[in-house]
Amino acid sequence: MNQLRNFRAFVREAPWRLWTAQLAAVLGIELKKNLLRRRSAWIYIVAFAPTLIIAAHALHSPMGIHCNLEEDTHIMAVIFQVYYLRLGLFFGCMGLFTWLFRGEIVEKSLHYYFLSPLRREVLVAGKFLAGVVTSMSFFGFSVLLSFGIMYGHFGAPGRAFVFNGPGFGHLIGYLSTTALACLGYGAVFLALSLIAKNPILPGIVVLLWETFHAVFPAMLQKLSITFYLKQLCPVEIPPDGIMALFTVVAEPVSPWIAVPGLLCLTLAVMVLAALRIRKMEISYLAD
Repeated sequence: MNQLRNFRAFVREAPWRLWTAQLAAVLGIELKKNLLRRRSAWIYIVAFAPTLIIAAHALHSPMGIHCNLEEDTHIMAVIFQVYYLRLGLFFGCMGLFTWLFRGEIVEKSLHYYFLSPLRREVLVAGKFLAGVVTSMSFFGFSVLLSFGIMYGHFGAPGRAFVFNGPGFGHLIGYLSTTALACLGYGAVFLALSLIAKNPILPGIVVLLWETFHAVFPAMLQKLSITFYLKQLCPVEIPPDGIMALFTVVAEPVSPWIAVPGLLCLTLAVMVLAALRIRKMEISYLAD
């Protein structure tokens, strides 16, 4: 009884310590699920597919005999904006974050969390952080490796571009944009998994919006995550092909606005998810 009283007094006096310990416990459990299960093998393929393509390009052009730094800088920018932002990160976060809760329901294990003395808001935060750490690790390392191979095969000129030129700034821009994409997309898909029984359908709507947002008026474009991420990319890729005919050029946003804007969006969506999970009831029969 004395131990129980001491525990209750501890919780009343410093609840943040308990929440921090619980958050760390949930984070550890979820990281093991995300990183060590065979079901997670697909994210390796999604994250490192462009790295294999760049490696093949480097092998075909040792020391840059068939290419030059300007061309490869443009290729790296296209790969990042077309594949990473619009495909890899989107579908990677969609599969990873929607499964954080839907996977528990499918495997009929979510009630173990709900029956434990754990605030549901802490559970949401722990799962979200685990998804962010997982996605940032995979895609961040993929971007770093792709960048290193892209400029490493040039030898001394490539090293000079990175360490004595604008290359290192490009790398920081790619990595920071990747991290913000994981936060933004992750928060949206985590919230969708708590709101919709089948988050794939609203995920398709989000995909269409993020893909074709450039054809909408400038005001509506600012409701897209991709709009802000493109402002943070170190190398600008102008619209090309048929999309250029329909693209509405919106006024660019300063990074000092884009970054806080994405962080505020992530926080707002996570608050919505925390409010939603308070009223969430488990019904395995319905799923």
